[in-house]
Amino acid sequence: MALDWRISDEPVDYDDAVAFMEDRVARIHAGEAAELIWLLQHPSLYTAGTSARAADLLDPERFPVHRSGRGGEYTYHGPGQRVAYVMLDLTRRGRDVRRFVDDLECWVIKALARFNIKGERRPDRVGIWVDRSAALGAGREDKIAAIGVRVRRWVTYHGIAINLDPDLSHFDGIVPCGIHEHGVTSLVDLGLPVTLADLDLALQATAGEVFGD
Repeated sequence: MALDWRISDEPVDYDDAVAFMEDRVARIHAGEAAELIWLLQHPSLYTAGTSARAADLLDPERFPVHRSGRGGEYTYHGPGQRVAYVMLDLTRRGRDVRRFVDDLECWVIKALARFNIKGERRPDRVGIWVDRSAALGAGREDKIAAIGVRVRRWVTYHGIAINLDPDLSHFDGIVPCGIHEHGVTSLVDLGLPVTLADLDLALQATAGEVFGD
């Protein structure tokens, strides 16, 4: 089956999104549904991955907190952030979870490059980073995209979150992904007037280079 795309115009409740993904994952595993990339936004909330530490939730009353089965620690989701949930069958893609995570990172980097942003990986930090030393001082790096995945019966779900133009102060209620030493940025924060439609086109244009189909 060909890879399907779904784009939600209105914010999607987090629990509803997880329920949808779990159902789709089961149907992909059973051969009853095609693989899917779902582009959406959530209302403002925090999610806690399987490695989340209680001390990293700095303001538990600020937004709803959802326990998530994805890997990683605390992250923020909200308006102005493009979430891409990626439901792929790794049985037909080599059953290599590390490669899948590498592919997600590569996908984000390729999409950001469409806007002349150099996204970078770091071996000791999850996510995609932007070197801001020239503007903000030596050693300054900010995260522009988070990655957290789960795999069930070799079908993936959860995925990536790219900061387009969220309220960056909302990240103050957590230690994003457990990292104290660096900040968070977005495309608009970097001076690029990019729209969700622009970002979606970049993601769709580059997905085939990484995932095929």
